[in-house]
Amino acid sequence: MSVYQDIGLKRVINASGRVTVLGVSTFSDRVARAAVAGGQSYVVIEDLMTRAGEIISEHTGAEMSCVAPCASAAIALTVAGLVTKGRYTDMMRLPDPTGLANEVVLQKGHSINYGAPIPSMIRLGGGVPVEVGQANEVHPEDIEEAITDRTVALLYVKSHHCVQKGMVDIETMRDIAHAHGLPFMMDCAAEEDFRKYVALGADIVCYSGAKALEATTSGFVTGKRAYVQYVQPQYKGIGRAMKVGKEQIMGLLAALDQYDERDHEAEVRENVAKVDYLVERIGEIDGLRAQKIQDEAGRAIFRCRVEFDGTQRPELTMGAVNERLRSGDPIVWARTEFLNLGKIDFDPRPLGEGDPELIVKRLREIMEV
Repeated sequence: MSVYQDIGLKRVINASGRVTVLGVSTFSDRVARAAVAGGQSYVVIEDLMTRAGEIISEHTGAEMSCVAPCASAAIALTVAGLVTKGRYTDMMRLPDPTGLANEVVLQKGHSINYGAPIPSMIRLGGGVPVEVGQANEVHPEDIEEAITDRTVALLYVKSHHCVQKGMVDIETMRDIAHAHGLPFMMDCAAEEDFRKYVALGADIVCYSGAKALEATTSGFVTGKRAYVQYVQPQYKGIGRAMKVGKEQIMGLLAALDQYDERDHEAEVRENVAKVDYLVERIGEIDGLRAQKIQDEAGRAIFRCRVEFDGTQRPELTMGAVNERLRSGDPIVWARTEFLNLGKIDFDPRPLGEGDPELIVKRLREIMEV
């Protein structure tokens, strides 16, 4: 029994990954102890945030970092920093950016909804999103010619939600930004390498703490001091509505230390074994076909994709299968980005002991009704 079952909610088998709709991830006893200890003592929050930024930078190789309550807030706070550049009276009137340069250029295929729209996070910080190119094709000229004297940054979204084909690559967009004297900003919320993009020349990178790190609900901005220095002051303005707690910060720092010690290759092997099991067993169910796929953004994340094999009853849709998975007890929550194409995916990373077997059992019961 979990604490959620204690209050009358169903148990959830998370076969979707580290997603906000299911609470993102679970954290270890080590992270929990750090969060509890942080919550049981007092500290000058501004001092804690500054020190935490220094520690985060040791893990990212950046000049400066700032904590945030999540990656979405990190984007909004960063945009606010770029728009106001630390000017007190401008910070105090956000999200009204009247008279300020505030345009953020991003590729149309990167204007995604990940549970909330990327453009909304830009607007929260007083920015105006400028989407360039087409949803499936962007050229460097689209980016170049969208830059004006009102542009404050170029934003690249590194996510499996994005259109992967036809987009301008990271290096090209970085070089365009720098040629125009603009910061190159990246949303890398779910990425697993916390040094890669700073080393690649990104000026500002926003990460989630609760995804790959499996920390408390948190996030951070890391990058060049010239830009990141404007983020923390936003907590005296719009950031007040996004304040990060001392327990969140201490859990994040513990998770960063823990992450460096984890055997990531062993984790990948363990998850691949779960995928292989699901592919084999689900493939044995009459009417279903299963295959192993890799994350669209190229991360070392593998999933089991399930679809009908063409012999199923015509009245049964994959949407109905998914609904039955979610309406049972326990709830089985799969990924549904390709549900309109008749496919659901199972991400093995959050699955506990006995969960893969239960998923197979539930699918077999659904298909045999």
